[in-house]
Amino acid sequence: MRKIQTQGVHHITLVGADRQTSIDFWEGVLGMPFIFDQPNLDNPNEGHLYFDPGDGRLITVFTNEDRKPDPKRTSTDQGAVHHLAFSVSQATFKQVARRLDARGIKHSGPKDRGFMDSIYFNDPLGLLIEIASYRFEPPEGCRHADVMIEAHRIRVERGDYNIQEEHLADAIELLVERRQQSLSADRSPRNPF
Repeated sequence: MRKIQTQGVHHITLVGADRQTSIDFWEGVLGMPFIFDQPNLDNPNEGHLYFDPGDGRLITVFTNEDRKPDPKRTSTDQGAVHHLAFSVSQATFKQVARRLDARGIKHSGPKDRGFMDSIYFNDPLGLLIEIASYRFEPPEGCRHADVMIEAHRIRVERGDYNIQEEHLADAIELLVERRQQSLSADRSPRNPF
């Protein structure tokens, strides 16, 4: 038996309401460029809109002019999608609550997740959306996931409840030491003062 090795999310497709609601939310609220438009090739009664969430991957939406937005929370039953999370910079994150308030969109307010900051709100169709911002940048040649796995190991070793910024800082130091060479035989912390 062999795995089917994935290499990232190709796209996520959502069932939307009418076309304009999708464009107004995904591009008009979240700033995702509307990049492609064609019929749903499996259902000629639907449109298929494509949006770029910022990393070149795709969020796509099936639309139908007969469907109207229903803001009631989408299902949270087993097997359902709980929420979608989108990444923003810390500079943008600090503006999110104010920009949602300006549109009259109810939200959770900023949430401290230890390794990231989050804010939650529902889209016009009741899907929970998370705007998330990492509190760290990975070292050159590493990904956020590399830092996260090392921070997790450090957290577990120390018996801490959840990942905090200290775990992240120590993970970054460990990754730099492991991946970047030095002419020093001893790379331990020192006090030159």
